[in-house]
Amino acid sequence: MGFFFFIIFFLFHYSKAQTVPAMYVFGDSLVDVGNNNYLSLSFAKANFPHNGIDFPGQKATGRFGNGRNAADFLAEKVGLPTSPPYLSLVSNKNSEAFQNGVSFASGGAGIFNGTDEVYRQSIPLTRQLEHYSLVHEKLVQQLGGPGAEKHLSKSLFAIVIGSNDLLGYFRSTKLRSEITPEEYVNKMIVTLKDQLKSLHAYGARKFVVVGVGSIGCCPAERRKSSLEDCFQEMNDWAIKYNDGLKSTLQELKSELKNFNYSYFETYTVLQKLVQQPASYGFVEVKAACCGLGKLKSEAPCLPVSSYCSNRKDHIFWDLYHPTEATHSILTDYIFNGPPEYTFPLNMKQLIAL
Repeated sequence: MGFFFFIIFFLFHYSKAQTVPAMYVFGDSLVDVGNNNYLSLSFAKANFPHNGIDFPGQKATGRFGNGRNAADFLAEKVGLPTSPPYLSLVSNKNSEAFQNGVSFASGGAGIFNGTDEVYRQSIPLTRQLEHYSLVHEKLVQQLGGPGAEKHLSKSLFAIVIGSNDLLGYFRSTKLRSEITPEEYVNKMIVTLKDQLKSLHAYGARKFVVVGVGSIGCCPAERRKSSLEDCFQEMNDWAIKYNDGLKSTLQELKSELKNFNYSYFETYTVLQKLVQQPASYGFVEVKAACCGLGKLKSEAPCLPVSSYCSNRKDHIFWDLYHPTEATHSILTDYIFNGPPEYTFPLNMKQLIAL
């Protein structure tokens, strides 16, 4: 019996063993773990109740959800603590922590800078890359050139971006009058390709790239329909963007030395949850858990909002963001999903390279 328990203990701890030296996270509110809390003039924050109600300590941390998000779950799967917000490390002058991973993600961020030229509302991807270049500089100082190169070549670079660019386009009458959706999506892809090449030039070798989900099915978009249907035009362009992104990743694989990646087809998996909710333990696919008005999507999750008690039953936490339960399922697919959804490698296979 003692030997049996030893084996169980060993397997448990082996499964939690650290498999990569660090994870560097770039993106938007789907993976923001608190960077926006450090932007003094930003309104794009989630540092108030009822956010964080299911997070350890039941405390709002700047995560846009009821609990942990994809960044937390992915870190857990590779045996690392969640990569801390870059701005928290800078404010504490703790550059030694850069070696354990950093999150640059910011709620509201996009591939494009948008209209917020002084970065008050969020930190767009271009600025996130500028922050990473400073981290790279520190790593070279701390580890030496070859040491930093080796460290980064084994680390993971997670990219979760694009939703806000598409949401912004369809909300803007001005943008839609100036540029066609096809031109806009193509510009997104070309811009992101340059940004990924920049990351590669600064040592990134293993990329986990997450496609845009069926954003036309979030409560904020369903609310606009009298039948509470998904906004299909937005979904169609999300698909076209994802198709272009997949082609771009294949191009980068052939153009750049040691460029390896895992792409996750968020759109298809999220639609599976929406269309077959009972198979995944969900009941509510249209309405948010926390909010006000129709589908609880006429206001964000504010302290005055009502929230559901059955949060594991809901796909969406608020008008845009998934619940912790949804994040958990999606990251299971990212980490060890079949090639139908996660390709050419899943994250587990990418780590093993």
